[in-house]
Amino acid sequence: MSQLKVYNSLTRQKEVFKSITPGHVGMYVCGPTVSGESHLGHARPYITFDVIYRYLTFLGNKVRYVRNITDAGHFEEEGREAVDKIATKAVLEKLEPMELVTKYTNLFHWAMEQFNTLQPSIEPTATGHIVEQIEMIKKIMEAGYAYEVNGSVYFDVKKYAASHEYGKLSGRIIEDLLETTRELEGQEEKRDTADFALWKNAAPEHIMRWQSPWGVGYPGWHIECSAMATKYLGVQFDIHGGGMDLLFPHHESEIAQSTICNHSAPVRYWIHNNMITINGRKMGKSYNNVIKLTELFSGDHPLLEKAFHPMTIRFFILQTHYRSTLDFSNEALLASEKGLKRLWDAYENLGKLNEEGSRQEAGDAELDSKVKRLIGEFEEFMNDDFSTAKVLANMFEIVPVINSMKDKTISVSALSRQTFELLQRSFKIWLEDILGLNSVNEADNSKLQGVMQLLIEIRKEAKGKKDFATSDKIRNQLTQLGITLKDEKGGEMSWSVE
Repeated sequence: MSQLKVYNSLTRQKEVFKSITPGHVGMYVCGPTVSGESHLGHARPYITFDVIYRYLTFLGNKVRYVRNITDAGHFEEEGREAVDKIATKAVLEKLEPMELVTKYTNLFHWAMEQFNTLQPSIEPTATGHIVEQIEMIKKIMEAGYAYEVNGSVYFDVKKYAASHEYGKLSGRIIEDLLETTRELEGQEEKRDTADFALWKNAAPEHIMRWQSPWGVGYPGWHIECSAMATKYLGVQFDIHGGGMDLLFPHHESEIAQSTICNHSAPVRYWIHNNMITINGRKMGKSYNNVIKLTELFSGDHPLLEKAFHPMTIRFFILQTHYRSTLDFSNEALLASEKGLKRLWDAYENLGKLNEEGSRQEAGDAELDSKVKRLIGEFEEFMNDDFSTAKVLANMFEIVPVINSMKDKTISVSALSRQTFELLQRSFKIWLEDILGLNSVNEADNSKLQGVMQLLIEIRKEAKGKKDFATSDKIRNQLTQLGITLKDEKGGEMSWSVE
């Protein structure tokens, strides 16, 4: 079996994955800023790294997955207006900042549950780790790589770059960064424009504020992830993940801070997912093209033709390699909806097929060999930088075989018993356990099953009393609703949703 290879953003090449401690993996993923609702663009990293988490576990690793919650004021990004997003939104919504944080944290958790993402091992918050952030800033200052001005502390990028490779992760050239001029609040305090805030002095009207050696203030954006990753994963850990838009300045700054504080480069493998775009533009609030997750699930957005199930969104994301851009369209989601239904129907049919294939030898050796090859490639594709798209493509090649066995155009005994059992087992493991997919109708399935069983019993009673008007009415009205009721031998009835 091939070894797992991952694309390392730091070296810009695929590398064989070897964890620091064999059998154990430490993974940190930048979590949401809970100043508002998560949108479709936010769904991609958390679904991507959920699958990576699941697959690393499947390979036998004990994974410590840390995903933070950013609930403290910070610079959204060096290069934009410096604002405390949470405090600003709290004023607009007439909520206490931590009330707002709780509201949107709960909403984020609810959305992740709809997507069937596993909970991280640890979910630390920025406000819960102010002490650790202050201690880290103190160490960076003691090492001579940060300076304080008017109660704010800045990281000295020029000094760091003199002896370290600043810009290696993002490909940014330090000379260009130092020559850049920006009109930003507090910009005149910095020695150089490339320097970034570790701690910001809080104005009197600033609501979220903490006492520090430099006065009352709040942490910069980048320091929180360095502090929490170090605390829970150590000075060096295996994987740091996030969206490609975080390469610079966030992750570049994390490397610089952690390297100075801990005397070691913090991460072995940097993994970044690409963006979701709408008509070729990155989805983001600044482009006014954001589709919130609640809007996706309800269909209540001008860009949406209808509501889409969370599993359709998850499937849509996994059909494209995580490092490729993914362009949103109603057509793409409708195609994903149909594709997932076709795949899931085949999976359910596989479970219903009887043991006709109980003999040891395959009736069709060529078909048997083809199915085994397609299944065998699942792990090979995932080991090649988590290629979920190729795994799904192979599954779709197997779907016609399953459907033909159900329709009896191919006998179940065309496959050897061993291959048939491998097929059942593999679809379960890969669809549910690794790709994390559920039936689109799973939430309503048990209720629907109960209602249908009741209607079938009523129809049986009506037929028994020769009340064919009622019997036909039930069948005809179900047909209008897209549910086909079929009379089987022995008076039994089966049903299916069109």
